[in-house]
Amino acid sequence: MVTFEVRDMTCGHCVSTISKAVRAVDQGAKLSVDLATHRVRIEPTESDATDLGDAIREAGYTPVPITGEALPIEPAAPRSGCCCGRATGLRAA
Repeated sequence: MVTFEVRDMTCGHCVSTISKAVRAVDQGAKLSVDLATHRVRIEPTESDATDLGDAIREAGYTPVPITGEALPIEPAAPRSGCCCGRATGLRAA
């Protein structure tokens, strides 16, 4: 099991983007994402922690490997744009 804290994961779109990035390098990986604690837990089948972290980073996020679960929760850094800071090209109706 590989666990990352991803503080800049702030919404469902972020979860989807990270999930797709992980599955791009490890199609059989099992993911558990907790948006409230900014935790991404991955049970890899083909990749190691470095490859998984790199995939999340390349998707535009900042994964921090977690070796223990007893870390304090701090608010995520504010982002500009939509709730996750991604340029969507969509306008509100």
